[in-house]
Amino acid sequence: MVDLLDRLLAGGVVLTGDITLRIADVDLVRIDLNALISSVNAQVPSPFEELT
Repeated sequence: MVDLLDRLLAGGVVLTGDITLRIADVDLVRIDLNALISSVNAQVPSPFEELT
């Protein structure tokens, strides 16, 4: 299990999903989920600008 998690984080994982709350065929709430999960190390630069 730890080896699988290590391999997934080394390459990165993208999670995508949709959640819709519907009552009587009327959409009340819709949530779109997009997430990127990856490991961080000194050799890979951060995609975010550093705050100074």
